[in-house]
Amino acid sequence: MSKGIVKEFNLGDGRTISVETGRLAKQADGSVVVRCGNAMLLATVVSSKEAKEGIDFLPLSVDYQEKFSAVGRYPGGFLKRETRMSEYEILTSRLVDRALRPMFPDDYHSDTQVIITLISGDINVETDAMAGFAASCAITISDIPFNGPISEVRVARIDGSFVINPPTKDIERADMDMIVAGNHDSILMVEGEMKEVSEMEMLDAIRFAHEAIKIQCQFQIEFREMCGNKPKREYSHETNDEVLNAQVAAFCYDKAYAIARSANPDKHAIKPGVAARAAAAAGAGRGQRFGALVVVAEQAGAGNRAPGVPPQRQQQQQRVEAHRAQKPKEVFEHKRGRVRWWWARSRFRSSGCVRGKNPANNAR
Repeated sequence: MSKGIVKEFNLGDGRTISVETGRLAKQADGSVVVRCGNAMLLATVVSSKEAKEGIDFLPLSVDYQEKFSAVGRYPGGFLKRETRMSEYEILTSRLVDRALRPMFPDDYHSDTQVIITLISGDINVETDAMAGFAASCAITISDIPFNGPISEVRVARIDGSFVINPPTKDIERADMDMIVAGNHDSILMVEGEMKEVSEMEMLDAIRFAHEAIKIQCQFQIEFREMCGNKPKREYSHETNDEVLNAQVAAFCYDKAYAIARSANPDKHAIKPGVAARAAAAAGAGRGQRFGALVVVAEQAGAGNRAPGVPPQRQQQQQRVEAHRAQKPKEVFEHKRGRVRWWWARSRFRSSGCVRGKNPANNAR
């Protein structure tokens, strides 16, 4: 087997993480093997050259898998094959997905698959914090368009000190355990648990994690240079009218920004000046009937609608109440009572307990 490209960095406490490429999964667009202690993760990424017709989003799938073979075992019992992903694997996949998805270009719509497989386990290494780093390394050295690199680290406060990717045996003593994802400039995702800590302590932990993330992002850039700095592929998955986009932005941006700045939590609140808008619409050539309808509808909604109730729901309630006012209550209870009657009849018919079938029951 040919020798691959290997680069490593120090976590700051004597432990090292090494990244290797060029030996496994050569047919993938990008593949790396990340090692920390005896733990090894194989991360591969594959993306189609062209997007499917009618796709206007990024079809990205991220799978984190742990095999029994990683610890030298195989499933026991009747089934000797691996089963579906566990809850831990699904949650780890989501951690990676939430950090990677925003970093792809908005107009990139090719099917993309990221698979992170644990090929060797270590009881003292938590690999969920290394999965995002491994996936980002595989994408960074590939030709897939990516606005990265990114990285994920676990930060824990143990005995009053922050530690990056602490050993498993030390996490039990931590009063703060978070997984933080980010890039050179900002934080992308934070998830974790704490025991009654202040906001400033949490911010200190995020800053400490971000410094480690910056080191790992710079490491990925240098590693890409070692691999030849493969140019990113060219693609054209959207056909946009730039003139129309500029016109829509000029017409809507300031108005939408003003609404957002108003910070009104009631989205169904009636805005003032409806009559003036209706009069303006009538004067613009739409006719007096349109303006009158607007005013009548707005007044009816303002007088009858309960605060916080959507207009569609209010109209539906009004139709139901009007329908009930026209017909007696027995009409609406007929179907429900019929269902109850059939249920009771089917339940007691087999035992002869229905009235009329057993004379002894009629005497009760």
